[in-house]
Amino acid sequence: MAEHEHVRVAVIGSGFGGLGAAVRLRREGITDFVVLERADSVGGTWRDNSYPGCACDVPSHLYSFSFAPNPDWPRTFSGQQHIRAYLEHVADVFGLRPHLRFDSEVKMMTWDAERLRWNIETARGSLSADVVVSATGPLSDPKVPEIPGLASFPGKVFHSARWDHDYDLRGKRVAVVGTGASAIQIVPAIQREVGRLTLFQRTPAWVMPRVDRAISDVERRLHRALPFSTRLRRGLLWGLRELQVQAFTKHPDELGLVEQLAKRNIARAVKDPALRAKLTPDYRIGCKRILLSSAYYPALTRPNVDVVASGLGEIRGSTVVAADGSEAEVDAIIFGTGFHVTDLPIAERVVGADGITLAESWKNGMQALRGASAAGFPNWLTIIGPNTGLGNSSMILMIESQLNYMADYLRQLDVLGGRTALDARPAAVEAWNHKVQERMKRTVWNTGGCTSWYLDASGRNTTIWPGTTAEFRRATRRVDLAEYEVIRKAEVIRKAEEKPKASLAESPAEKKSEAAA
Repeated sequence: MAEHEHVRVAVIGSGFGGLGAAVRLRREGITDFVVLERADSVGGTWRDNSYPGCACDVPSHLYSFSFAPNPDWPRTFSGQQHIRAYLEHVADVFGLRPHLRFDSEVKMMTWDAERLRWNIETARGSLSADVVVSATGPLSDPKVPEIPGLASFPGKVFHSARWDHDYDLRGKRVAVVGTGASAIQIVPAIQREVGRLTLFQRTPAWVMPRVDRAISDVERRLHRALPFSTRLRRGLLWGLRELQVQAFTKHPDELGLVEQLAKRNIARAVKDPALRAKLTPDYRIGCKRILLSSAYYPALTRPNVDVVASGLGEIRGSTVVAADGSEAEVDAIIFGTGFHVTDLPIAERVVGADGITLAESWKNGMQALRGASAAGFPNWLTIIGPNTGLGNSSMILMIESQLNYMADYLRQLDVLGGRTALDARPAAVEAWNHKVQERMKRTVWNTGGCTSWYLDASGRNTTIWPGTTAEFRRATRRVDLAEYEVIRKAEVIRKAEEKPKASLAESPAEKKSEAAA
């Protein structure tokens, strides 16, 4: 990275959000940008999560960019290796390689109010940018709970997103902590090779069968020969999920039928009544993300698997102790305990116009105008920001909507001309957030009776979008300048010049008089 390099746009992260932003910038005719990536390759969460069995729970043709259709997906639900290969392909096809800066973890981003730009410190040097697009993603920093005795555990410990492929699990006694989307894929993938598997389940998940199959050569040839067939397939997948949204957002009781199907799924796979009771949730289906697996329940019935319906409480040497007091001797502990979603670590590294970090600004909960702009952080946009997550569809749809917003944001800066910045008005951010939270009150995510990673420490849902993807696309199609304060370089200079004049005009007597008043 060149010393004192300055670019128009700095994109942080090279997952779907970051690469999508890079493609959109080039399509808008903007080539003066860099993509800062902390690792040594692209892929984001699909690079980091390489655990056995890792795959997507959204159909392949919907979990890809509309502007980069892939007619050659091998399965209806793609595995991690195929999705990562797709992202590498996107980087190549759209000429993004010259813009990528690997091993460039962002240490700090500070707004320069005088020059109206961001000063960025990375692991490989410093640079500045007129605009920052943060695409670090909410599933990028693993969360490992603080367990008493963990530091002194003599065996192997790792998180699902930092899988140690050099460690041989064959014949080992393994504890898996957590029963989320990663764990339900890991458990059946390793169950046959480990000696014994102990699953620590704090809260059971609703799991539906995963209707996955290989996509035939005939289908792939059809998609290559007739591109509209790929678009049609994607459109049908999207439309079906749009029709489901009302049940999640307005009429959670309508999910009762789905819940009955999920219970039948448990009953078919798990014949032991005691185990079946452990695995049956007591909250409305959909409150947590509905998970897909046809192998999870059968794996839990195998003789070498124990399900502990309690969280991990402490560790004594090589003994893991559950909160209910049950114990097990293990050689390795695998945490499938999720990520820092509502307390994004990147927020501690962004210092805004008032000299406070984004984390401090969000101490009472994350909020951003249209999921993109935070008040007090001019010319800073985020992809997959607050309340842009989905509970039943593809995040790529939301990412593309935010890319539309990013593109118009940059167009507005061009129209305004000169050295200019846009800062979201606090009232606009508050109004947007109030509207979102009001709609959230009746959703299954708030009323379903569960505690999920969608909720922050105060119990507010700052993660999920309470509507359809079509609604969000309409809301982010254009930037409304009335929602922003326009900051110009000339005004900054004028205000800086006026300050010393005002202080010089005040005599000691005037200051004393003001103090007395």
